[in-house]
Amino acid sequence: MKPESILIVGTGALATLFAARLSAAGTPVTVLGTWSEGLAALHQNGAGLDGLGSFPVQTSGSQMDGCQAKFALVLVKSWQTQRAAQQLSACLALDGLALTLQNGLGNDAILAGKLDWSRVARGVTTLGATLLAPGLVHLAGDGPVSLEAHPRLAPLQEMLLQAGFDVKVVGDVQSLVWSKLVISSAINPLTALLRIKNGELLRLPTARGLLGALARETASVAGMLGVDLQFQDPVHATEEVAVRTAENTSSMLQDVLRGSPTEIDAINGAVVQKAEEGGLKLPVNQVLLSLVKALPVRGKI
Repeated sequence: MKPESILIVGTGALATLFAARLSAAGTPVTVLGTWSEGLAALHQNGAGLDGLGSFPVQTSGSQMDGCQAKFALVLVKSWQTQRAAQQLSACLALDGLALTLQNGLGNDAILAGKLDWSRVARGVTTLGATLLAPGLVHLAGDGPVSLEAHPRLAPLQEMLLQAGFDVKVVGDVQSLVWSKLVISSAINPLTALLRIKNGELLRLPTARGLLGALARETASVAGMLGVDLQFQDPVHATEEVAVRTAENTSSMLQDVLRGSPTEIDAINGAVVQKAEEGGLKLPVNQVLLSLVKALPVRGKI
């Protein structure tokens, strides 16, 4: 791969969104994945952005040994991170950089276990995307892409800026990671279990009460860890997001509707684990974690 190109690991909603916008801006994009229907659609039609057309990308379902990618964007589900790390260990240049914008906690550490921390950067995005069909995505909500400062980041940052993303570089993304985690740990499992859009959570009194309880519990873990959140009131912040994204189908609900594994372990599961390590009990998070894990899984993407 050319140094000015980018490797996107993943074929889901966010991966397709980033592939489409980067390709539209003139960046050569290769998509690496395992979902055969998604790879076939991307290969045949390009990465489609609802209402804006399709844009050409290269695709690969193999290990890509020796491709020496300079930049990789990791957008697989959290339960696929170990596999992505193994794939990248065979094809990321020694002076390359893998940027994770995934949900939840621990993805960066899994990548660094195979690649070393010098080749891993982490970021957070609040972009919303809904996969309409394999290779076709709808932008469900715009938002910034916040990246942790890294000495190799500048060329990748420029690619994202050229593609129209609102990119911000921060010294430490920990506050952003946990602020997003407070909100996703509340909205995602409830919408997945109740099979409703985000805004419906506020119209059902019991669901709204659970939403607030989950947000408060996760915020208490951030406080225990000494992480300053981006907001003072976690319940108000979570409800604001639910209002702003009222018509969105959460990523976890999308997974459940497809019968795919969810990211519950990297979201609520990770929060519960951190709490237990510090001696905190999170009864609401624990119950929601167990309920989502009990849902049937029919296939994988």
